[in-house]
Amino acid sequence: MIELIKKKRDGHVLSDIDINTIINGFVKGEIPDYQVSAWLMAVFFQGMNDDETAALTDAMMRSGDMIDLSDIPGIKVDKHSTGGVGDKTTLILAPLVAAAGVPVAKMSGRGLGHTGGTLDKLESIAGFKVEMTAQEFIDKVKKHHIAICSQNNKLVPADKKLYALRDVTGTVDNISLIASSVMSKKLACGADAIVIDLKVGDGAFIKTIADAEKLAEIMISTATKMNRKLVAVITGMEEPLGFAIGNALEVKEAIATLRGHGPEDLTKLCLELGSHMLMLSGKTHNHDEGVALLKSLIHNGKAFDKFVELVDIQGGQTDMVIHPELLPQAKLTHEYKSKATGYISHLSAMDIGLASVRLGAGRETKESLIDYSAGIILTKKVGDHVQMGDTLAVLHANDAVFFTKAEEYMNLAYTFSETKPDKQPLIFKTVK
Repeated sequence: MIELIKKKRDGHVLSDIDINTIINGFVKGEIPDYQVSAWLMAVFFQGMNDDETAALTDAMMRSGDMIDLSDIPGIKVDKHSTGGVGDKTTLILAPLVAAAGVPVAKMSGRGLGHTGGTLDKLESIAGFKVEMTAQEFIDKVKKHHIAICSQNNKLVPADKKLYALRDVTGTVDNISLIASSVMSKKLACGADAIVIDLKVGDGAFIKTIADAEKLAEIMISTATKMNRKLVAVITGMEEPLGFAIGNALEVKEAIATLRGHGPEDLTKLCLELGSHMLMLSGKTHNHDEGVALLKSLIHNGKAFDKFVELVDIQGGQTDMVIHPELLPQAKLTHEYKSKATGYISHLSAMDIGLASVRLGAGRETKESLIDYSAGIILTKKVGDHVQMGDTLAVLHANDAVFFTKAEEYMNLAYTFSETKPDKQPLIFKTVK
């Protein structure tokens, strides 16, 4: 291991065998944390080429169980978002694409910090079960074209161990390490093709278009080397997506979108990502054809029906979906008022996300309990003109003390200007 640390420290290329030796030894406990930490720092400064990144992805992917979806007919397409605020796209995309007859076998995660998790949102529907065996997962997708479950703890143990070290050694922000972390999990879940929603901006982990493009290219190269297809869509996360932030509140907004009256930005993004999923599956031949099919599935009610079906087959109370007013509701609401007159020129997704955590909607640590009813409904966004005292957002919580804590972040979230700002694009570019 000392030789492998020196090899990377001095800028040399590690072989597949070298990388397998490190990952396998680390997972088995034969190589100590401090040596792997030194290797991670060497990688952080020296970088990895495409072959090394693919080898690292492969070694991590094979470090634990792998889900075999070959029993399910058709091309299995997965979608992954790098995380954001108000990002409830999976709740819409999974049933929407499944309604087109494309199998969607989705393994999702929980929220931590300022970003929300798909599983937490689904669990705000009473009875919804996210735990299931691999066979139950496969059977549901075969029969219904859809299932959303939590990741098996035995999947990609190398990623869990490596990420914990990266988090405490300042080595998170490395493109190759990010790419291998995301790709190893997606590929271990058995997908044939993947659409990646690469979020960029204030509320995202990636801050610049250049970094997003670099990450997209590495992911595509890695997927190609492993005989998988991947499309990356670089999208904006300067301000929250949609108007709802918080678990049950986001489920309500997802239902509204599936019924054809969701926010414009959320609907547009779902149609964009969904069209790429349909093209990768071979269901449609071009982007416009995909968008048209998805719109028709929303308008004829089949997309919403598929969401009801998903809730039903996973034990959830379908009444809560058909009648969203039955979803958890906070006892208290508080109107957050504008402190200025002018145009909203910036709305920090990060600060809004942190405010929602203070209201109880998110986790500060992995052990934190979530209040499914808590969160924020925005009433104004970037480009809107407001008067001092106008309501900018409605905060939802079950303890009035939380409103004071959340307002500290709400005060930081808004910037005003005298002239109307140019709004950032929602979709920057697609990398194939």
